Order: sequence, then structure tokens, then C-alpha cells
Amino acid sequence: MSLRTLIVDDEPLALELLSLLLSEHEDIEVVAQGGNGVEAVQYLQSKPIDLLFLDVEMPKMGGFDVVERVGLQQLPPTVFATAFHEHAVRAFDIHAVDYITKPVNPERLSLALERVREKIASKTALLTQEQFSAVLQGLHNGIRQSDSYLTRFLVKIGEKEILLPVEKIDWIEAAEYYCCLHADGHRYMVRESISDLSNNLDPKQFLRIHRSSIVNLNRIREIYREGPLDGSIVLSNGQTLKMSKTGRAKLTELTRV
Repeated sequence: MSLRTLIVDDEPLALELLSLLLSEHEDIEVVAQGGNGVEAVQYLQSKPIDLLFLDVEMPKMGGFDVVERVGLQQLPPTVFATAFHEHAVRAFDIHAVDYITKPVNPERLSLALERVREKIASKTALLTQEQFSAVLQGLHNGIRQSDSYLTRFLVKIGEKEILLPVEKIDWIEAAEYYCCLHADGHRYMVRESISDLSNNLDPKQFLRIHRSSIVNLNRIREIYREGPLDGSIVLSNGQTLKMSKTGRAKLTELTRV
């Protein structure tokens, strides 16, 4: 018996990759793909689905919004696809909700599917109301509390993942829907917007000096003023970064230079 599967992600390449990987499993039948939360809700409310792969972070209506809109009783067994947010990962681990990180690792996907099969067999695939509420609360607390900031990132190195402490980051570079963390001469990609990272990092340690870059204040070696508006900074590793008028004003106010 095949599991009728719906996959939802706002990134076409992510959808294509996940669909390709799932096609290697004989008991998985991808019957539909959705590019946003609204499409996910419409499909879930209209047709029976055995398994759902749901991206956590999507514009306007994210994965958790979809779950709240559809309702727990109508929700099929679900595997969340998560950007590397430590609070979300911790919440999933504690409450035994499975997840995959992107880009998807085939071995990790296979493990997730094994867990789904076991849960379906034991009829415990769905979260209880209390478990789901706890997951939501844990995620919301981690993201929205003004005095709670990221302390580490879960990043991929080849086939493994490591926890990267934020204090090791030299600077952060925007790269469309992702950001690149520069640390000790290495580059790590995370699926977070630079605006979200700017809001979730401690402003006493990290400052957005340009629309495309955030800098670790402890890594600044030199500051240069270039005319009445712009400027630049040099990091301790010699990296030079442009600084906008707004960034320079923020740096001036923060450091009193």
C-alpha cells in the first residue's frame, strides 16, 4: 500500500529535490505539490492524504499556520522541513515530531520515513493537542521573546551537522533566500533571511551595517568614513565590508565613535 503524499515548500528546487528523493521509496506516492501555505490548506481540506511534508517557514502562511488552519484532527502524519533554527529543532526533538533539514539528506529522509511508518503502524502518528500546543509555545518563545537571542546555528558540513556558536561568526552575508555565515575562514549556508537574523541575534554583539551584511562587533579592527554618507570597516581577519549611511549611524550610536 502506497502512502499518498503531499509536499509543500515555497522553493521550487526544494520541491523538486524532495520529490526526486521520495520517488526512490516504493511505498511513497507524491500525489501533489504545493508552493505555499494556502495551497496546502486547500488540498488538505479537499482530498485525503496519508503523509505530509511541510516547510516551516513560508511567506504569509508558514507550516505551523497551516496546521492551525487545518486542525489537528484533519492533519495527516507530518514531517516538517525546517530551516536551521535551534529552538524549532529542540522542540521537535522533545516532542518526537519528525523533521528534516534542507538541503535534504537522503539518509536522514529515509530515517524520517521509517519513523513515520512506525507511527502509522502504531496509530500514534498524530500529535495530541497538548503536544502540539507545547511545540508551538516552544517555537514562539524562542523566536519572539525580545530578550532571547540565538546562541548557535545548526549547520551542515558535508554529510554531518555541527553546532556553530554565534561568537565564532565573523560576519554574515545575504544570499537571496539564504545567508552565508563566515567563521574562521569557513562558509556555512543557512536558510534564514538577513532581516530575521538581524532580529534574532544579540544587538550588543551583532550589527547590520548594510542591507546585505551583519558584522560581529568583536571582529571589527578599523572603521573608515568615506564621504558624508558611506563608510567601510576592516575585520580582524583583513576582510573589508561596505557600510551604509544607516549602518554607520547605528555603529556610531552603539559604540560612541
